[in-house]
Amino acid sequence: MEEIARITAKEVKATGINWNFSPSVSVPQDDRWGRTYEGFAEEPALVAELGAAAVRGLQGSDLSDASASRVVACAKHLAGDGGTVINTGVTTPDGRTFPFDRGDVPLTEEELRRIHMEGYVTAIAAGVGTIMPSYSSWNGVKCSGSRRLLTEIVKEELGFEGFLISDFKAIDELPGDYKSDVETSINAGMDMVMVPDRYELFFNTLKELVEEGAIPMERIDDAVRRILRVKFAAGLFDDDWSPTADRSLEASFGSDEHRAVARQAVRESIVLLKNDGDVLPLAKDAARIHVVGPGADDIGMQSGGWTIDWQGGMGAITEGTTILAAITKAVAEGTEVTHSDDGTGAEGADAVVVVVGEQPYAEMYGDDLDLELSDDDRAIVSEAAAAGAPVVTLLISGRPLVITEALEASDAFAAIWLPGTEGDGIADVLFGDYAPTGTLSFSWPRSADQHPINVGDEDNDPLFAFGYGLSW
Repeated sequence: MEEIARITAKEVKATGINWNFSPSVSVPQDDRWGRTYEGFAEEPALVAELGAAAVRGLQGSDLSDASASRVVACAKHLAGDGGTVINTGVTTPDGRTFPFDRGDVPLTEEELRRIHMEGYVTAIAAGVGTIMPSYSSWNGVKCSGSRRLLTEIVKEELGFEGFLISDFKAIDELPGDYKSDVETSINAGMDMVMVPDRYELFFNTLKELVEEGAIPMERIDDAVRRILRVKFAAGLFDDDWSPTADRSLEASFGSDEHRAVARQAVRESIVLLKNDGDVLPLAKDAARIHVVGPGADDIGMQSGGWTIDWQGGMGAITEGTTILAAITKAVAEGTEVTHSDDGTGAEGADAVVVVVGEQPYAEMYGDDLDLELSDDDRAIVSEAAAAGAPVVTLLISGRPLVITEALEASDAFAAIWLPGTEGDGIADVLFGDYAPTGTLSFSWPRSADQHPINVGDEDNDPLFAFGYGLSW
């Protein structure tokens, strides 16, 4: 994780940007939340470990490394965004309701600390420069307006010396008029406010509140001191600092070396859930391998949301290697690789690789009350299985889905999550060049009515438990 973040920082820096809104140290407790895949796990200790590694990778051993090939990191979203409960989400102007996004987290302070704060403790210890409070509420109080959370716990108790940056237009979501929103959030401890369009109104409103004495100058001084502290530490006031991209980093952007680490991340994160009859690994010299399903040849589906566009998108939205292309490259000369989207054409194949799962989504639009494999996807698995060849199903998803029928119809089944552009990492495991090492960071439900389900729950009876993963 630290190496992934180091390379991410170098590629971000190559564009001229010196700040990355990462890592997300949320602890998703209900997989129906559309941002589940942004969190490392449902278990706080794992989130704390990987989040700190990401901070070290982005920033280096010291924030001053950000002036070279590193960037300032941002731990988010403070705090408990992974603990929102149903029916408290956001409703858009066109009437669509997203039941988990930006909702309420009804926990005691002890529960909030135990489940959702460990990632901030370790991120601060790793020297994270910035923290982003959540859109969500904690016991009915918006986190962006909670002095208890922002100032008393994070700054005073945990000793955070960087600055707090609000989420996109988050200040507008506090109750009351705009002036009271600004007053509440700044006095609560917000240091920098993300205002994408009404910045003049924000500036004038803040100035007016200070002149009226509603926001003390001591609070402004504290915010400015914190912002300048991070900028100085990151080298933004050095004599040789330039606001333009460092062209010396351009050659490594998207390089083979960087893609090799992405490929490593793909193969190490695959979780093998089933392998009856030792169907896997497949033989590279098989006569014919048939590859089916909507995710077989689709970079956009492999990559998921927050890729090029906010919600991501299907199709060739960026450069990379699809799973079909990776399989075609990996097999021996003379092995035929055939393909169909709908599962047909498998008769006579030595094996069928089925690639199904979630289409891209991000916040709000990813909220889903069912999380079941679609009817079309189940039909594709059934069609493939009817041909009589061994079926290997690969599930692309940002979270566990209800897969009972597809799992039963498959000889082997693997969760490949959102592997991104490097489909070769999938082929590494399929053909035995790498034995699976991935284990589940989320409990896998048997049915939709088990949500929410997490390790440590009473009567926890998952289909696959937290930490489960096969190999050979």
